[in-house]
Amino acid sequence: MSRPGVRSIAYGSSPLLTSATPVWRSRFVVAMLALAFVALAARAAYVQVIGNDFFQRQGEVRYARTLELPASRGRILDRNGMILAQSVEAHSVWADPEDVALDHPRLPELARLLGMPLAELQRRLDVPERNFVWLRRQLDEPVAQRVKALAIPGIYLRKEYKRQYPQGEAVAHVVGFTNVEDRGQEGVELAFERELLGRPGSRRVIKDRLGRIVEDVRDIVPPVDGRDLRLSIDARVQYFAFQRLKEAVQQHKARGGSAVVLDARTGEVLALANYPSYDPNDRRNLTGEQLRNRALTDSFEPGSTMKPFIAALALDKGLVRPDTPVQTAPGRLQMGGFTISDVHPYGVLTVTEVIQKSSNVGTVKLAMQMPARDMWETYVRLGLGHKPQLPFPGATSGRLRAYQTWRPIEQATMSYGYGLSVSLVQLAQAYTVFARDGELLPLTLLRTDQPAHGVRVYSERHALAVRHMLHLAAGPGGTAQQAQTVGYSVGGKTGTARKQEGRGYAARKYRAFFVGLAPIDAPRVVIAVMVDEPSAGVIYGGLVAAPVFADVAQQTLRLLGVPPDMRVQPQIVANAIEEEPV
Repeated sequence: MSRPGVRSIAYGSSPLLTSATPVWRSRFVVAMLALAFVALAARAAYVQVIGNDFFQRQGEVRYARTLELPASRGRILDRNGMILAQSVEAHSVWADPEDVALDHPRLPELARLLGMPLAELQRRLDVPERNFVWLRRQLDEPVAQRVKALAIPGIYLRKEYKRQYPQGEAVAHVVGFTNVEDRGQEGVELAFERELLGRPGSRRVIKDRLGRIVEDVRDIVPPVDGRDLRLSIDARVQYFAFQRLKEAVQQHKARGGSAVVLDARTGEVLALANYPSYDPNDRRNLTGEQLRNRALTDSFEPGSTMKPFIAALALDKGLVRPDTPVQTAPGRLQMGGFTISDVHPYGVLTVTEVIQKSSNVGTVKLAMQMPARDMWETYVRLGLGHKPQLPFPGATSGRLRAYQTWRPIEQATMSYGYGLSVSLVQLAQAYTVFARDGELLPLTLLRTDQPAHGVRVYSERHALAVRHMLHLAAGPGGTAQQAQTVGYSVGGKTGTARKQEGRGYAARKYRAFFVGLAPIDAPRVVIAVMVDEPSAGVIYGGLVAAPVFADVAQQTLRLLGVPPDMRVQPQIVANAIEEEPV
């Protein structure tokens, strides 16, 4: 019954409500709802079970971090345990730009400590889409502590290792250096990267929203430090050779120079010095001229230093004896339209005197008695034309063309060091055949206490005969009287070669060489010295390079404890014989 004043509604009169609903529509709605629930259930199953690892990782990214624990790079030591390179702790500054306020009042002080303008610091921090940016790597400890004391939110310190080189420029070309990531870039640092590097560890932690570590979630994996490396280098010999070489380069106003000192018993490299050099602790404004390891990467025509090898080969072939006369008059020899000449017309010389007086004509006459193949094979056995065994990056193999391409004039010039090229290390190694009675020693840059076993190139008797010639060449009447030392007998050979420029030779550019050994009866060291472009008026190897050899040989033998074998002072004659660059 309806109440008075209230209008009744007749629901049955609405056509929409009175129409019959199709059965398929209700079933479709129920099916859609069921399908939605199935999709949600499938998604939940995927998130919770199937794709759990992915979402777990994504969640951990928000609060968990894996911190790398850096390994300390191995030390580089000389043969006596003196440190040549070591790693020390350093701190690097990084930032989370999202947490750093660009108008923070202590940012100017931070910029000053980091050594950069405030505008540059703000530019680096104005990258909100990133959560990590380096600000300064490898700060000294006092500066790092002052940065930490600023307590600027979003600015953090990270412990790293910084490489230090206590011996500075004297060993720079041997040791090399690492980059800011502690990876080797030059020298031993690069050559022995695998041994020195070590293996970093890790630490899994949970951080709060401010970046603070609140919990370790996994056991710490400790880092494995790199292995220490003990070189054959003697830091004392290296330093003295570098200083004496530096003095010679400056005295003769040369472009540069190199010196190599070898142990004639073991094949160890005791010193490998170059000048100009650089300080590996401060490589700002470093140039390629300073960086170049001349003793290994530069090749040059060795000049008269090749003559003893021709004499030894002629003796080995039975072509001559040490006292066989060789006619060198009139001091000139015409061959293939070229003139080969001596600095003086000597007339008849014995084979021994050919080496003592460095006769080009006499050497050519010895060389032209043998096939070109014999010379080539001997040069190859001496290691010419092949990279030395030392693992230095950039070591050159020099140039030695196949003998089939030699013309007679080329065979002649190769006998006295033109038409082929070598590095100073190759030349020093080749002279070990005279120090070791005909055997070529393998070289090593790592310390060894065992005598080395060489490869025979010449017979012992003839190697000893040429060693006697080298002794005479460094004495009165020879070209290298300035090579004599106090207390030790020496032998060696000078060389003065014109520098190549393009297809020809420069008019006034030379290289001066000396390669020698001492003491002469039982050689302990082989030393090679090269001075590039002396320009102070003296160019000859006997006057430029030989004095460096003398000082380095005497100091090295004293440091090695080799007893003196002479009681007389050096006999240096004022009018020493000079050799003429060809």
